[in-house]
Amino acid sequence: MRPTGPADPGWRGGAWGERAHAVLCPNPSPMTLEGTNTWVLSEPGSTDVVVVDPGPLHEEHLQAVLDHVGSRGARVALTLLTHGHDDHAESAGRWAELTGAPVRAVGRGHDDLEEGEVVRVGGLELLTVRTPGHTADSVSFLLPAEQVLLTGDTVLGRGTTVVAYPDGDLTSYLASLERLRTLTGSGRATSIAPGHGPVVPDAAGTVEHYWRHRHERLEQVRDAVERLRADPAPVAGADLADRVVQLVYADVPREVWPAARLSVLAQLDYLGRL
Repeated sequence: MRPTGPADPGWRGGAWGERAHAVLCPNPSPMTLEGTNTWVLSEPGSTDVVVVDPGPLHEEHLQAVLDHVGSRGARVALTLLTHGHDDHAESAGRWAELTGAPVRAVGRGHDDLEEGEVVRVGGLELLTVRTPGHTADSVSFLLPAEQVLLTGDTVLGRGTTVVAYPDGDLTSYLASLERLRTLTGSGRATSIAPGHGPVVPDAAGTVEHYWRHRHERLEQVRDAVERLRADPAPVAGADLADRVVQLVYADVPREVWPAARLSVLAQLDYLGRL
């Protein structure tokens, strides 16, 4: 992921609407922003909750989520994963032990979530929206009753996300953004509950920004490749992707250049330059 600045001291998780509550994991970093948002979802009055992304294997965080659920007199009936990266899913096995609840995701070899599937728990309904690109297994969830879209790392609360090549790919990511443009443009999703960073109240504007930004970056990479072709002098220890990162992502802190390199590799692959 690519943050645009330091952590937002105002974001500490909390409720969004009547059905969603984020428990913030204390794993802040340049890649995770303030930390991982573990979303607890339930229909008002229900004692069954859905947990989205229990997060890394961080016992204190898992206990904080359990404490939040218990404070409502509820139980975890189902766990969903937006994708398999450790900061979202490393604790899935341990979480299943603690809660006894099944874990569903894409590509786990059994009980895969399907595009358009409606997940129902305790009166709560979630629509499954396959959004590969950040990773091959990325999925988002629409909570129609709140018009909120849970996006994992496909759309963040701040900044933009990495296309984690080779598992992620740009063709899929652009198609996923088009799918989200349709969803948010129709008004079915008006806000975004991301996997990292604060809630985004303008879903349509944010997805449109992501779409424009990704196409602008692609043109910048295309231009950088042409410039480097005109000046092919080798740089010690740097391949084409490294040199493109140095040109295109010069304004990005060097600590996130490894993530930027993954996105550049995805763009070079898309352009047929690998």
